[in-house]
Amino acid sequence: MPYFVVHTLDAPGKAEARAANRPAHRARLRQHDHPVSVRIGGPLLDGTGEMCGTMLVIEASVCADVETYLAGDPYALAGIYKQVSIHGYNWGLGQPEMQDG
Repeated sequence: MPYFVVHTLDAPGKAEARAANRPAHRARLRQHDHPVSVRIGGPLLDGTGEMCGTMLVIEASVCADVETYLAGDPYALAGIYKQVSIHGYNWGLGQPEMQDG
C-alpha cells in the first residue's frame, strides 16, 4: 500500500487551541476505525522548541483517503492548521517491515 507524508504548519496564535485539542488528536492517530494507518507522527518545532505544526507518514490506498482523514482531525476541525501539504512518499531507509526481527 502506498505511503504519504503530511506536513502542516499552524496558524499564528493557535498554541492554546493546539494544547486543548492535543489529547483528541493523539487518540485519533492511534484509532483504527478509518481506511488509513498512521505509521509515524509527531509535532514540528519552531526555533524555540514550541510546537508549530505536524508531520505524519500515513499508509493509505489513495491520497483522497488521507485528505478525508485529515479533514476529520481535531486540529483541522479547530482551525489550527494554516497550511497542509500531502505528498506521495517512497519509504526507503528504515522501512517498517524491515524493523521486525
